[in-house]
Amino acid sequence: MTEPRKRVLLAKPRGYCAGVDRAVQTVEEALKLYGAPVYVRKQIVHNKHVVSTLEARGAIFVEENEEVPEGSTVVFSAHGVAPEVHEQARERNLKAIDATCPLVTKVHHEAKRFAADDYDILLIGHEGHEEVIGTSGEAPAHIQLVDGPDAVDKVVVRDPSKVVWLSQTTLSVDETMETVSRLKTRLPLLQSPPSDDICYATQNRQHVVKEIAPSCDVVIVVGSKNSSNSVRLVEVAVDAGARAGYLVDYASEIQDEWLTDATTVGVSSGASVPEDLVMDVLSHLASRGFGEVTEYTTAEERLTFSLPQELRRDMKAAQLSSGA
Repeated sequence: MTEPRKRVLLAKPRGYCAGVDRAVQTVEEALKLYGAPVYVRKQIVHNKHVVSTLEARGAIFVEENEEVPEGSTVVFSAHGVAPEVHEQARERNLKAIDATCPLVTKVHHEAKRFAADDYDILLIGHEGHEEVIGTSGEAPAHIQLVDGPDAVDKVVVRDPSKVVWLSQTTLSVDETMETVSRLKTRLPLLQSPPSDDICYATQNRQHVVKEIAPSCDVVIVVGSKNSSNSVRLVEVAVDAGARAGYLVDYASEIQDEWLTDATTVGVSSGASVPEDLVMDVLSHLASRGFGEVTEYTTAEERLTFSLPQELRRDMKAAQLSSGA
């Protein structure tokens, strides 16, 4: 009897989004320009490998500004920070470079605008996530967190005709829409954000995984456990019909029993994952008979973001002085 054909369906888009690319590049360029150490508040992006690679180059990751020596350079992570964090940096005379993803900044602006108009803001997101903490800090008196559909019944608003929902950028699209639909049942006049808050990259990665999952016995997502968008990809894969889904930081974490009886393995990666980690997974799978790889593409991503203006200004000044 012939062996069933083993194959890999490789999801595209996958891996780095424009916001992550910009944040990682910000730390790399800051190290080149100012020299080590450069301090980074929180993980620059939620990926174990990226953080350890930058540490090896001289980045020092801290939890709060007070751990940064006065007068030093500090980079704020892609997830965004509350206004008080900027204030603390000024008080400590820190040179702050804000690597917040522009799509997160957009949600911050929306929060400020609706708060200024005295709206109640229902922020859909995961409690304790850095992005949620940063957005909530823009208008703490107006924002209440709604952590998924089951939290809807706890929502209390002052005026049901002046309420809007916003969301964390890295959520499951389906779960968020379920939460919104439940909120609208309770609050029929609930307004939506002016444009989608869940970022294009999160949506694109979920969409392609949804497309391949029904054909997959197993879907392996490369990403870290604290990466919201990576965790969501595993959930989306299983919800869409994959027999099983697993999250790994490295190919070495793949267990052979996951592949027992599997003929089709789906592979994707979270928005903060370098492509070489995906290639390692493909090599690992090839060594176990899954050598045939078909890339399945549902969108082309061309968006890029320029580096933070504080950094660009200093890079330009350095170029001018070296050319003088």
